[in-house]
Amino acid sequence: MILCNYLCHGTLFLFGHLNDFLRRHGLLQSFEKVERNRDGYNALFSSFATFYIRNIIHRLIDMWCHPISSVPGAVIDILERKYGPYNASWKYTGRTIKAINMGSYNYLGYAENEGPRIEAIRDELPKFGVGLGSSPNELGTFDKFVQLETQVAQFLGVEDSVVIGMGFATNALCLPCLFGPGSLVISDQNNHASLILGCKLSGAKVQVFKHNDMNHLEKLLRNAIVYGQPNKTNSLGEVSRVPWKKIIIIVEGIYSMEGTIVNLPEVIRLKKRYKAYLYMDEAHSIGAMGSRGRGICDYYGCDPRDVDILMGTFTKSFAAAGGYIAGSKRIIDYIRSSSPSFYYCTTMARPIVHQISYILDQFLAMDKNNNQNKAMCDVQQRIVQLRKNTHFFRQKLKELGFHIDGDDDSPVVPIMVYSPSLLKY
Repeated sequence: MILCNYLCHGTLFLFGHLNDFLRRHGLLQSFEKVERNRDGYNALFSSFATFYIRNIIHRLIDMWCHPISSVPGAVIDILERKYGPYNASWKYTGRTIKAINMGSYNYLGYAENEGPRIEAIRDELPKFGVGLGSSPNELGTFDKFVQLETQVAQFLGVEDSVVIGMGFATNALCLPCLFGPGSLVISDQNNHASLILGCKLSGAKVQVFKHNDMNHLEKLLRNAIVYGQPNKTNSLGEVSRVPWKKIIIIVEGIYSMEGTIVNLPEVIRLKKRYKAYLYMDEAHSIGAMGSRGRGICDYYGCDPRDVDILMGTFTKSFAAAGGYIAGSKRIIDYIRSSSPSFYYCTTMARPIVHQISYILDQFLAMDKNNNQNKAMCDVQQRIVQLRKNTHFFRQKLKELGFHIDGDDDSPVVPIMVYSPSLLKY
């Protein structure tokens, strides 16, 4: 299989270089829209990226990148497109295609366009519009937004939380507020781009540990404490080891490309042993993991207060937009006063807040039902069904001989295709 994979890609690369040679000499028509470098600007793509897109991605692009004209449910409506030579151009045919949705993060199925929740949200649109048009620190916010932050903290079992209108910005703009030069970030090698960008913007030193490798993580923690900051000299010109101001471990609950679940109990043990801070991104695990949908802490039975900073998004299980940071009141107050997201990012629209708040109410009501031995509520049924679907889907794929990655309980199920030509069938 590995040999066939390399042979397939090698053949595509060979003919790709041959096509580029013929294009340069005018022997083959070029369909590429070439980006010309402009003075003072860097190129948007590397030469290899444009080569790969031009000669490989474009040949297969009719298999994806189709506009969806429905909610991302189990079955979706796709707008059919007819492609020209080399898939370089396309036009709509006016026809829609029913397709099974194999690539959605709509874990609990809340991306719906009918029902009492949707009707209530629709009624708010004429009253409050689709946005506020200002950041929280300019014209303030509204009562429902403040209530949402209280709900999130209650849902997670921590002191306080802060809600931000964009999931990517929750990491990218809040991480630089939490640490900076003189701090050390120890980050999983498969962490999301938003985490990587936030670390870069912070100016902190970043070290990467092998994915979910607790032995490597402990080695980096131990070395960080023993050796401290590198290349520090005293007044005599002698090298002196200065301790790091902070050591922060950054992990994800579920890794979206690998489908693996973080070994949270071991990370917490190491964090406590070496007196580091722990930041966990739960974009793909909050709402989807644990018997109560509280994420990885719920899944392992860990105390959420053992994680210094809990981050998550509302774009997956909550079928909305934005993200949150949760933890101690001291940390959250500091983020509110210093994060650029409160000065430059628009406050989350009220209909989106309503969507998230409604679902959180369902989660919080679930605890009361369990305490009173009542029947499972809607959200609990969805959590149970997600777990059943995950196990069933993984089991059947394995029986069919597919190579799938990730943990058995992870709703993220990566399927290894290997040969791009197989995507045509």
